[in-house]
Amino acid sequence: MGELTKLPVLALRDLVLFPGVSTAIGVGRERTIAAVQAALERDDRCLFAVLQQVDSTDIDATELHAIGTVVRIVQVNRSGNAMQLLVQGASRASAVRYYDEDAYVAATVVAAEDILPPDPRNAAVVALEREVRERALELTSKAGMPEALVRRALDSVEGLGPLADLVTSYLDIKAAEKQELLQCLSVEDRLRRVLVHVERWMEVRGAQETIQARVQEELGERQREGLLREQMKAIQSELGEGDARDEILELSERIEKLDLPESAEKEIHRELHRLESLSPESMEAQVLRSYLETVSELPWNIRSEERLDVQAAKEILDREHYGLPEVKDRVLEHLAVLQVKKQRAEESQADETDSDEPVGRRQSPILLFAGPPGVGKTSIAKSIAHATGREYVRVSLGGARDESDIRGHRRTYVGAMPGRIIQGLRQAGTQNPVFLLDEIDKLGMSYQGDPASALLEVLDPAQNDTFIDHYLGVPFDLSDVLFVATANYLQHLPAPLLDRMEIVEFEGYTEDEKREIAKRYLVPRQIRDAGLREDEVTMEDSAIEHVISHYTREAGVRQLEKKIGTIARKVTRNLADGGEPPFVVEVDDVRRDLGRPHARPERAFQVDRVGVATGMFYTPAGGDILFVEATTMPGHGHLQLTGQLGDVMQESARAAWSYARAKAPELLIDGDAFGHRDVHVHVPAGSIPKDGPSAGVTVATALVSALSGVPTRHDVAMTGEITLTGQVLPIGGVKEKVLGAVRAGIREFILPRENGEDLEDLTDEIRSQIKVHLVDQLDEVLELALRGGVFRSVVWTGSS
Repeated sequence: MGELTKLPVLALRDLVLFPGVSTAIGVGRERTIAAVQAALERDDRCLFAVLQQVDSTDIDATELHAIGTVVRIVQVNRSGNAMQLLVQGASRASAVRYYDEDAYVAATVVAAEDILPPDPRNAAVVALEREVRERALELTSKAGMPEALVRRALDSVEGLGPLADLVTSYLDIKAAEKQELLQCLSVEDRLRRVLVHVERWMEVRGAQETIQARVQEELGERQREGLLREQMKAIQSELGEGDARDEILELSERIEKLDLPESAEKEIHRELHRLESLSPESMEAQVLRSYLETVSELPWNIRSEERLDVQAAKEILDREHYGLPEVKDRVLEHLAVLQVKKQRAEESQADETDSDEPVGRRQSPILLFAGPPGVGKTSIAKSIAHATGREYVRVSLGGARDESDIRGHRRTYVGAMPGRIIQGLRQAGTQNPVFLLDEIDKLGMSYQGDPASALLEVLDPAQNDTFIDHYLGVPFDLSDVLFVATANYLQHLPAPLLDRMEIVEFEGYTEDEKREIAKRYLVPRQIRDAGLREDEVTMEDSAIEHVISHYTREAGVRQLEKKIGTIARKVTRNLADGGEPPFVVEVDDVRRDLGRPHARPERAFQVDRVGVATGMFYTPAGGDILFVEATTMPGHGHLQLTGQLGDVMQESARAAWSYARAKAPELLIDGDAFGHRDVHVHVPAGSIPKDGPSAGVTVATALVSALSGVPTRHDVAMTGEITLTGQVLPIGGVKEKVLGAVRAGIREFILPRENGEDLEDLTDEIRSQIKVHLVDQLDEVLELALRGGVFRSVVWTGSS
């Protein structure tokens, strides 16, 4: 092909890439990184990889060879200011002209076609090809590569040119010699040159084996190793490999200083000895070197000094977060245990009697923070790290679909890397960080494995002290890590994974709590982010409450902070336009800055109605009230349900229908009504799906009210599951439901008796405002909810 193509240039200092060969390379120079970025923006992700004529950190277009290789970027891993690339050689190319762009060097290239022999079936050519294949197998076998893998690679190559390129990539020769082979377009000539290099390497290898055998007979183990190293240094100096060997020696010294456990030390030193015996330019050496560098950067037995002052930790948690007493208590309990264990251990060491009584195995808790968005699950983990003096690491698991995300890739794969757990510990630099597994309920699953199953070992205190990452291949102790996971929906997590964690429920904030959080944290932070000083802006409590009730609809405070940020930016603009501080934000300012209210919460009716009952519901965004409407019409005794009701809610309606038919005489319902009239039950907001058993008493009340003609009280809200016999069963989310109903103007409630203890979760202020009826039977609900009932119930009030 003679088409001209303009490509970014990947300038190589001591490496030559060949067509058809995948290679992992490191990129760190600014102009090279810019060239890679330019290639990534192309549809084909291609670069022109070419060797520099002079080994220099500067890239000069006049010092680049004319012949290079067009490569395609397969994978990119970024690490700080550097990149790790996996590239695939595509074809030889010749640079027609180099261009010095602003950020990188580009080149106009044309394909450099191989010159094939006139008769590929010629006996001499066939014999040459066969000899190259056989000698290549011997070479790779002596180099320690798996023979089956190399044989499979050679068998898969078709054509004399690709064969020569593949074997050249295995050769341990200087970059300049490889460049000569790259520039040789005659395939037959190139094969002959490759064969010469293979034979030369085999002779050197044979000489080395002879030296090793002779020296091994004459010297002891340590003397032999020292002499061989000196010989190797001399040989490497002659071959120009001294710098690379110095780096390997430095890596070896770093590994020797590590406090490795016995289970890992043997394997890691074995790999280190393998690296020392390989050529630094070989592909296997590059893989081993990356592995050992990862090992040397891990915190083997390196721990942060923990702050075991429970009172100081309590002050930090209270200062950085409002509320959340259960979470804070659990963290302080853990610190108290560590503090007492440390004291007992010191006392045991100081005791002359040297008591054998065990102090207890050190074991960090594994916490799962579950709750709606925006309630502080992620931020409290940072505060835990601050309070305990540990490092903080966050890993987002949302969308992770591969087991290797957790356990890492096996080193047999190209571009293998450790899993996120080991990478997080390398980032932390200590063995005992606070490790946040964010959005653990958003894990996916694919044909490549289930990451949730891989987490079973990580989050099991009985197993994670010997966690094995596939990339490391040796045990790593995770028992000192304080794992904290966050989730919005517990039902999305597998039961075995839930069983390994201690669940801490995060409930939605009340309006009073939101106001305090806004005053203490959100308003000051948004004022600073808007470029203002706190003494320049004051936001009235009434304005904050107006934002909460009319512009947000959430259990947390994330949207509230966004709205406050909008108001703060409006104030900044006012200041920029010439306004004079201080500024006071009032309710009218909120309406002007934020526009019309976005949230329209339900409000209680002001009059009693026939067939309309007030219920309560709970979502991750908080609690609220809902209305269940029932009406009758001439028909044949059919029950119609609308409003996108789920299966459970429909079953509750049918149970209420059967209950009303069975007790029609007692409920003042004409017995003929069931045979000659149809009933239609509807729950408004028809576009929103609804389900759950807790609306059972509400549906039953609305249905009985419609059939009997007795109006339902508008000032009473109710919740509870019902059975066919009229029993009222307990439900969940009582606190959120009651708070939502109080916001809607309801002050009297009907709840299942077994939910009485849940009322203790309410604040004293809320309990003093409400009246709650605890019931066991649907008869009691109807007595309270319908005007003129005949049954009696037990009353619970906040003052009793």
